[in-house]
Amino acid sequence: MLRAILQVVIAGALLAHASASLAAPLLTESGKAELARYSSDAVRRGLASGVVTLVLNRDGILYENATGKRDVAHNAGLNMDAIFRIASMTKPITTVAMLMLLEEGKATLDDPVSKYLPAFANRPVLVEKTHATRPAKRPITIRHLLSHTSGLGYAFSDPTVLQLVNATMKSETDLPLLHDPGEKWTYSPATYVAGKVVEKISGQPLDVFLRTRIFEPLKMVDTAYKVPASKVSRVITIHYRQGAKLVEAPNEAVQESVVRGDSGLYSTVRDYNRFLRMLLNGGTLEDAKILSAQSVAMMGQNQIGEIFIRTQPDALHVSTKPFPIGAGKDKFGLGFQIQSADTALAQFRSPGSLSWAGIYNTHFWIDPKREIAAIVLMQVLPFYDGGAIKVLRDIEEVIYRNLN
Repeated sequence: MLRAILQVVIAGALLAHASASLAAPLLTESGKAELARYSSDAVRRGLASGVVTLVLNRDGILYENATGKRDVAHNAGLNMDAIFRIASMTKPITTVAMLMLLEEGKATLDDPVSKYLPAFANRPVLVEKTHATRPAKRPITIRHLLSHTSGLGYAFSDPTVLQLVNATMKSETDLPLLHDPGEKWTYSPATYVAGKVVEKISGQPLDVFLRTRIFEPLKMVDTAYKVPASKVSRVITIHYRQGAKLVEAPNEAVQESVVRGDSGLYSTVRDYNRFLRMLLNGGTLEDAKILSAQSVAMMGQNQIGEIFIRTQPDALHVSTKPFPIGAGKDKFGLGFQIQSADTALAQFRSPGSLSWAGIYNTHFWIDPKREIAAIVLMQVLPFYDGGAIKVLRDIEEVIYRNLN
């Protein structure tokens, strides 16, 4: 009898341990209080005019906070429903759209882009340190687009592209390639091109595809390329760093962007939280299945081989500082930077974490190992502004110190 009782007790203890190990991670109450104090102090010190932070796990929101002003000139407070220009945080969404079409068998990662967009056939490559060109060693593929190895470049972060745009008045995507596809990592408008491929394959404008196939199923009610008149008052202003001060630029009367796969979306932290929760849950959120777990896993796998992401220079100083953190060490998947194993960064996100950001210093990361994600939104230029990056990294450190 005693033996039977002991077996029941032991079995119960093992079940309780297994349940605890499967429980989604949580933030301590003291950690939440520390995050709130830090955000208030960061605004007071002028690191940012306003900061919105959200931490989530697979099941929902662990912490959210809005600190500072939505519009300093009008003394308007910042709330959780504030609408941000998320800029290049559009890229992971377009990547998901492309993978949805791949899952439907309508394309493959190694299809040449010219199969869908003939203008990219036989795109020449610049000869280093000259404006002469030579034939490319291989065609640009969809994989190259989604991993930023296409050879395209942005004018704001590459001096050669900036010079050529100014000299030729051509768009960035019409220029010769900076290098052969697959041979270097260069941040670029490649996801803009991927958006054009999505349009070609689906037969729909990109904004319609994103709205009907991603935003509506995920209940992302405030994410779009145009802010309706009824919501314009919720759009946060942009601040520019001038010396030690932040200078505010008034919002434009009409909040509308050009529809692009690489930028242009407006969103809220709660909307983007639903996109990240879908990825944390292997492509599904509630009753919406967006991607398969296999496709989600592939997004976080190294797609650039033996090369590494590289520091991108500040060709336009008003727009950016050199970026990103992790250059020379991190890899890139499909739409995401992949955190390397670095013992010097043990207090931050886990190796294998996925991330990207927007030019106005909107940032996020997904940590599959710890099963959390976090979003830190500001509206400050230049990209990688020292104050904004300090806010990001300090908040990240507080989160991991208080995660259980």
